[in-house]
Amino acid sequence: MGVDAMTLYRVARGLRLKGVPLLPALIRKAIYYLHSSYVPDEADIGEGTQLGYGGIGVVIHKAAKIGRHCLISQQVTIGGRSGLEGAPMIGDYVRVGAGAKILGNIQIGDFAVIGANAVVLKDVAPGTVVAGIPARVIRQDPDPLTTYQREMGLLPRRSSLTAVPPSASVPR
Repeated sequence: MGVDAMTLYRVARGLRLKGVPLLPALIRKAIYYLHSSYVPDEADIGEGTQLGYGGIGVVIHKAAKIGRHCLISQQVTIGGRSGLEGAPMIGDYVRVGAGAKILGNIQIGDFAVIGANAVVLKDVAPGTVVAGIPARVIRQDPDPLTTYQREMGLLPRRSSLTAVPPSASVPR
């Protein structure tokens, strides 16, 4: 088993939080050269989050916030948009398909599914499946916990679930 981009990110993030000045930047360069990825130690990525295929081609904005136990496939971009402030905030247990682009100061709700090659420019409500360019709602899941368990074979801990913000809008 080799060292993937997420493992290197965790080491760099830990060093950064301890105030080590040079090593996090060197590890970020190692991630870039080994995995063709940009996963900055400034980004806030939750525990249990995984990058598909070791993180090949993944680009994450340094101000992005990614929740716990997410699955981010290869060639995904989580970044800002020209002329607009902010970066995406992704909830817990979100699955992002290969080649998807999540751009701008938007929020992706818990248990959302982003289809492969989708371009997400608006907020995505919890438990929603979106796909297309630009991303549109394909399905709104009434019971995202059951669907997650059926599709992933895992049941998330109920104590780790967060409240759904009432202001989450659904792109149409």
